[in-house]
Amino acid sequence: MREARTTCPYCGVGCGVVASVEKSEIVDVQGDPQHPANFGRLCVKGSALHETLGHGGRLTRPIVDGVESDWDTALDAVASRLRAVRDALGPEALAAYLSGQLLTEDYYVANKLFKGFLGTPHLDTNSRLCMASAVAAHKRAFGADAVPCCYEDLEEAELVVLVGSNLAWNHPVLYQRLKVAKQRNPLLRVVVIDPRVTDTCELADLYLGLKPGSDARLFTGLLAWMAARNKLDRVYLEAHTQGFEEALAAAQEQDAGVEAIAADCDLDAERLETFFYWFASHLHVVTLFSQGVNQSTSGTDKGNAIINCHLAGGKIGLPGAGPFSITGQPNAMGGREVGGLANQLAAHMDYDTPGARDRVTRFWATERLVPCLPEGPGHKAVALFEAIERGEVQALWIMATNPAVSLPRTDRVRAALAKCPLVIVSDCMANADLLAYADIVLPASSWSEKDGTVTNSERRISRQRGILPPPGEARHDWWALCEVAKRLGFGEAFGYTHPSEIFDEHARLSGFENGEGPDEWRRLFDISGLAGLDRAAYDALEPIQWPVNAAAPRGTARLFIDGRFATPDGLARMVAVRSRPPAQALDAARPLRLNTGRVRDQWHTMTRTARSPRLMNHRAEPFIEIAPEDAAALGVEEQGLACLQGAGGRYVGRVRVSRGQRRGEVFVPMHWNGYFSGSALSGALIDAHVDPVSGQPESKHGAVALDPLPVEWEATLLVADDLGVAESRWCDRSRYWARIPLGAAQRWQLAGGEPTSARGEMAQGEMESASPEWLSWLEATLPLAPTVWCTDPATGRLRAAGVDEAGRLRWWFMSGPPRELPNLAWLDERFGEATSGESLAAEQRRRLLAGCDDGAANQGPVVCSCHQVGQRAILGAIREGDDSVEALGARLACGTQCGSCIPELKSLIEEEKAHARAEPTEVTAVA
Repeated sequence: MREARTTCPYCGVGCGVVASVEKSEIVDVQGDPQHPANFGRLCVKGSALHETLGHGGRLTRPIVDGVESDWDTALDAVASRLRAVRDALGPEALAAYLSGQLLTEDYYVANKLFKGFLGTPHLDTNSRLCMASAVAAHKRAFGADAVPCCYEDLEEAELVVLVGSNLAWNHPVLYQRLKVAKQRNPLLRVVVIDPRVTDTCELADLYLGLKPGSDARLFTGLLAWMAARNKLDRVYLEAHTQGFEEALAAAQEQDAGVEAIAADCDLDAERLETFFYWFASHLHVVTLFSQGVNQSTSGTDKGNAIINCHLAGGKIGLPGAGPFSITGQPNAMGGREVGGLANQLAAHMDYDTPGARDRVTRFWATERLVPCLPEGPGHKAVALFEAIERGEVQALWIMATNPAVSLPRTDRVRAALAKCPLVIVSDCMANADLLAYADIVLPASSWSEKDGTVTNSERRISRQRGILPPPGEARHDWWALCEVAKRLGFGEAFGYTHPSEIFDEHARLSGFENGEGPDEWRRLFDISGLAGLDRAAYDALEPIQWPVNAAAPRGTARLFIDGRFATPDGLARMVAVRSRPPAQALDAARPLRLNTGRVRDQWHTMTRTARSPRLMNHRAEPFIEIAPEDAAALGVEEQGLACLQGAGGRYVGRVRVSRGQRRGEVFVPMHWNGYFSGSALSGALIDAHVDPVSGQPESKHGAVALDPLPVEWEATLLVADDLGVAESRWCDRSRYWARIPLGAAQRWQLAGGEPTSARGEMAQGEMESASPEWLSWLEATLPLAPTVWCTDPATGRLRAAGVDEAGRLRWWFMSGPPRELPNLAWLDERFGEATSGESLAAEQRRRLLAGCDDGAANQGPVVCSCHQVGQRAILGAIREGDDSVEALGARLACGTQCGSCIPELKSLIEEEKAHARAEPTEVTAVA
């Protein structure tokens, strides 16, 4: 047994991880108590990292034109085809689309190859979808993409404002740090500004459920309110900012009265003024904002509206003060550092940075091989795929991301990919939707195999260490890029043998002529203090925040302490912001406002997190969250099926009725792809409108219509073998299906048929007429005929199981709605016995028809993923007197590990108390 320290590959918190390795296998992960991002804490996704490993479902060999190949053949094909396109059409016919899942070293080599040596500006990243507007706002205000805060500021603040951030689900470790800070400091106040009542609201002293898209109006209103009440820091404004009068004038163009602002934001005026007063009256204020602000056609302006308020009050550069953009991916910031965005060159130098093109050209020595770097920015993500659709870009290399799922208008993206003459995909998983469009597939290494660095949301660089060898012939992305570069004749510039050499070059470039030449001010991103590390020092690198240079050899936690910014004159720029509505307008055909986002236990398109069965328990199927009033008006009910129609397609999911959802609005998760469900791409509902400054899509403001999805039947099927969608005949006859991985089996949730009754309701006669065909259908579809079964003539429902000749369970089936499911955990155990070679006892065969063993009660939906505690067990404990989170933890262990489920536990406690209060009290007469 040995331990290895590394970094979590999920959200932008950048938690340190200690992995326990035994016989070339990671058997456990714990939070690293020495890492300053998390101090030993981990969320449920991080704690399940070792459960997502394994060679099953991994890409292990290159594929060329649909045929497995060897690396030499694949690399030769990549190089020759890229060269052919470049020679025929010029460098701008080439493009690359990268990911915040790449390590900094992978990113650096890709950027250097495409922009520096292939000469195309068209290299962008999926960070464009989540953080580009924050980047643009930082650059407009500060002169650099520089997050001024650090995590400690959440603990030093007097007021923390969370805007467009469900911190409890999306950055759980920061949520726990804030929660502890609030317990230690009773004077710390938290304000949550979000259209939805989320689990984050558990910490809120004040909740503002604003109208989607009105964030800029709220913060320009705050600026005008501060000015009207003499709450500005005039000394700071005069000494350290520029553009205040213009920013204030823009804020005052609309009625700046609290009543008018509240009306525009659909808020209670008294609550809004309370927030204004709190913000203006405290100096140590942190405003933490995320995708809810960024994913908008005015996301950059919203970011600057927030920054304007901090500059106007001098609430920046101090402990516990500043605008804090929290990133979504583990290395979104690292990608920005090396030039991963289409409008960047490298090392935070842009095309419009004076002298930057010449400086980078000389540092990379590209002039000996290519004329020069591109003259201007390339296509940003959405525009890139539009250029592919037009035929302007004819060769695309995609690395570690799945634009066929994540981009808006997935219908057009997929059509563009199908049309593109050359699509190269580097990925680690074999079930990505994108692979269907790939001409060449390169198997990549993944977490626990990759070796390099990542930068988290507080500018902290951490090592992600390679612990295990990649499976089969999978290789590191930087290696594949270098091998292609050598075949293109650029070998001298890409002769790296280890990631430490790439990092050293990146560090040297960050300090190269920094503060010299035409741009007299010093570039803020500078890690030249880390240049020259040998392999041993690189491997031992401890987490450190940039800048790291001669002036700050130990790194820099907090920026702009001296009030000097990264602009030529050192002054921050206040930006005139005018509020404008979302580009995707509602109308009679699409009357509902759509919001998209993450769920607690999943990551991106689920190709990794879904490998851990316990991460599938909290939200097992795609869903549509809707307010009770809208559900009643539209004729949908809890756990029923419904269909959303949007700009480019449809989305089918289970209805979740939530009082935390505003009327006229719906929420869907972004995670489900074509491997896990038939029609659950959130990107299909979003039109391709982007922020004009940042190019970030408007993913939070879709326009959709919702209708119930009437079905004649629903069924649940568990199979021992992981049958693919193409081989699964039931997908063709289903109007809805979802694949849900279990521990030893795959669960398929199915629904189909269309009732003929006038109101679309399921009639008993229709169910009875459909049920007799189930046995013959099962026999024709699955490898074994039903061995045991029972039917209920009254409802037409059937339970059946297929057992092989050795007495091992291979599949299990039940017709009927999923809310009536038996104990699937017990059934999953039976499949596990089949995997281990054990046969079913006669009594177990009989119990298959009931679906559970004696005493193995169905625990209901899982609430605590860490300890697999279900809702029914929790409600039972509450009714027996354990009516606090602490009591539930002592009895059931729920909420005692990562803490992500605590808000849900509190909600269940409150709901159960409310039910108890509503029940009539029994009166006993006493003689």
